[in-house]
Amino acid sequence: MKICGGKFFKGGFAIKGYILKRLILLVPLMFAITLFAFFLLKALPGDPVLGLVGERASPEIIESIRKEMGTDKGFVSQYIGYLKLLLKGDLGRSYYTNRDVLTDISLKFPNTMMLAFAAMLVSVPLGIALGFLSALSANRRSRFLEKLIDTISISGLSIPVFWSAIIIMMIFSLKLKLFPPSGTGDIRFLVLPAVVLAIPATATLARVTKTTVIDILKMPYITTARSKGLSLTRINLIHVLRNAIIPIVTIIGLDFGSYLNGAVVTETIFGWDGLGRFTMEGIIKRDYPVIMGCIIVGTVVFVIVNLITDVIYQYLDPRIRLNVKKG
Repeated sequence: MKICGGKFFKGGFAIKGYILKRLILLVPLMFAITLFAFFLLKALPGDPVLGLVGERASPEIIESIRKEMGTDKGFVSQYIGYLKLLLKGDLGRSYYTNRDVLTDISLKFPNTMMLAFAAMLVSVPLGIALGFLSALSANRRSRFLEKLIDTISISGLSIPVFWSAIIIMMIFSLKLKLFPPSGTGDIRFLVLPAVVLAIPATATLARVTKTTVIDILKMPYITTARSKGLSLTRINLIHVLRNAIIPIVTIIGLDFGSYLNGAVVTETIFGWDGLGRFTMEGIIKRDYPVIMGCIIVGTVVFVIVNLITDVIYQYLDPRIRLNVKKG
């Protein structure tokens, strides 16, 4: 990317303005999401107070706890009260542990982030390499490698995460005893959930990379590069991979954002103490402050990851760079 002098500053201001605009739009988005999530939680059948004290508790105790938790008030009153808490930076307290939800999320989010980074560390290079190999094999006389990679990628997309998690746990933990089956700790605890989480991401990246590279290989500038006698490595790395990077970055951003929201199934199966498992526990117990807190934090994280992805686009592809007036 060639940016210099005044153009650099204009481009920098344009990006800052774009980021500021997206952050401002986050406010009405958060309002809509909190309202929708709050409505859905209240519309669910069941009573969190009964789940907390049990159905055998006396009506006086149930009513007393309802008043203490504020669930005896109307929907509007409860929602306004929750918004007031949010404006103070407070996500409330868990119905069951009485712990501050924001504190709990701040303790569990680093574990989720570690798992997401580990999964992407496996899936990104592997998915791009498999997709590239599959695309290059598509034009060869023997298409065995292409069919093999296609079979692997389709299997990776088709197999449910809970099934692959159980199979991998049985083989590597129970049979071979190489890794612990569950828990949170050092890299030995991280390997299996990261691999399970990386399987669908690798398959998706392989499929997207393959279709994108096949399209690019048909472009006239690739034919021109070949006619100039450029090496195959130079053509693939500079002319093909560079132009295929936008859809690949899009998939990476979406996967990374979803993993940072907590891989609910993977974290629950492997007992990984992250945001996904915390959310699942909140759902099972009808712990509304925990569920709302996870939704709000997850939304903010997803928007920020997508914003970073959009900013990266500006540096990868001049065609979608923010408009800067020539002067």
